[in-house]
Amino acid sequence: MSTYLGIVALLLWGLLALLGTLTIEIPAFQLLSMCFFISALIMVLKRAYQRKPLFTRPSLTRTQWILGVAGLFGFHFCYFMALKFASAIEVSLIVYSWPLLLTLFVSTRQTRLSALIGGLLGFLGIAFIVLKDNQIGFDQKYVWGYLLSMACACIWSSYSWFLTGSKNDVEDVGWLSLAVSALAFASHLHFETGYWELTWQQWVGVILLGLGPVGGAFYLWDIGLKYGNKALLASLSFSTPVLSSFILSAAGLNLWSYNIVVAMTLIAVGAVIANKNLFGFLQLRLTQ
Repeated sequence: MSTYLGIVALLLWGLLALLGTLTIEIPAFQLLSMCFFISALIMVLKRAYQRKPLFTRPSLTRTQWILGVAGLFGFHFCYFMALKFASAIEVSLIVYSWPLLLTLFVSTRQTRLSALIGGLLGFLGIAFIVLKDNQIGFDQKYVWGYLLSMACACIWSSYSWFLTGSKNDVEDVGWLSLAVSALAFASHLHFETGYWELTWQQWVGVILLGLGPVGGAFYLWDIGLKYGNKALLASLSFSTPVLSSFILSAAGLNLWSYNIVVAMTLIAVGAVIANKNLFGFLQLRLTQ
């Protein structure tokens, strides 16, 4: 069940681009602050439903506080800042190397070879989606955008790997969300101009994002990596941008491309390989 919940988190992240079309005019850090505040409310509503005390002291250690906030806020901060220094195509391609890193992090010595091969196939699948017919050319003047994008990939893969060994309560994601909401609001005040006259469609978008891709999904991801099949979830993470493209195409907001089929095939093959012990298989063949 935990693995399935992790997969649901990936499906919710696949909806991010579609729901994001409803909130595209809202400044990024303002939107992030609102969504993570809703994420924190999930914890409160769950406790109210279970008739538990609404606020109890979180079980987070100092290290878990620091790494949790750094993971959730640091990733989004670096991502938004990267977009200021480089094109979205290049940023997306670099950022989505995080599943490759996570696949390697959660692999064992015996499965590292298969994890690397499967991860590279998954990353190649992402490239088919992100690049499409566009050319990518790394330019030295965009170096800060590239570095920030690499920081995103390292932060999220490290945060996800940290979750696999963290023993804190899953509900503590709510407290982390509250801290991230406050930091995002401070960033909004520093970097952005306020935009508060939201339409009802924008409010719907904010609420759905907070309950799903930019909120509720983090609880599910926490459960999946703590108690589920970590290797499988890591390899399936490559499917997120592909699902996003497929959903946008189904909604008529993006042209259908056979790149989606190619990408899904590469990611599926990569996921199978990443969860096989190729090192052990090669050793067995060599000894025969």
